[in-house]
Amino acid sequence: MKSIYSLNKEIKNCTNCPRLSKYIRDVAKKKVRRFANESYYGRPLSGFGDVNARLLIVGLAPAAHGGNRTGRMFTGDSSGDWLAKVMHKHGFASIPTSQSSDDGLILYNAYITAAVRCAPPQNKPTKEEMESCFDYLRQEFQILKNITLVLCLGKIAYDSTCKLLNVKKERFGHSKLFEYNSIKILTSYHPSKQNTQTGRLTWKEWSGVFQKAKRLTK
Repeated sequence: MKSIYSLNKEIKNCTNCPRLSKYIRDVAKKKVRRFANESYYGRPLSGFGDVNARLLIVGLAPAAHGGNRTGRMFTGDSSGDWLAKVMHKHGFASIPTSQSSDDGLILYNAYITAAVRCAPPQNKPTKEEMESCFDYLRQEFQILKNITLVLCLGKIAYDSTCKLLNVKKERFGHSKLFEYNSIKILTSYHPSKQNTQTGRLTWKEWSGVFQKAKRLTK
């Protein structure tokens, strides 16, 4: 079995999905005004965190001007702000912010990954793109031997996790817990602006999920 480091190198060099490969390169060239003077990473993203973690956090995909810019999952955008802040509060992260890949953020007992490794247009990967990326999630899960809880941020992450564990999908909702032998699945709405700014996901609800995750991974 390959190491997490060799897998991450393979992910970063992936060009399996022409539409996504072109999109992330185009975004990196065109940029947006607020990041016009920054260099974009513009490549597929691997997961990151504690390789001995019990908690695996699965998101949808990198953000075009977040992870695709900074080179790290959930880094440099509002979703990353929410995630880093709550992980720090509950003892999963060394600092309460996630701004750049060299900001010193260290994860404790947690590993962050995503169902899709390239930022997709309109945050909507195709079924074929999700299937193409799935093997990377499968390999990560095989390498990360100590995982006992998978926290799914959004329905696509949940669907991919059910496929990963070969279990029947239940109705998705916030803060639901499903147990399958030695592995548990915990679900949450994704901390996107669409959810956090509309009140669909409140800070109290978000923090409650991580309080539960902390208890389940002790």
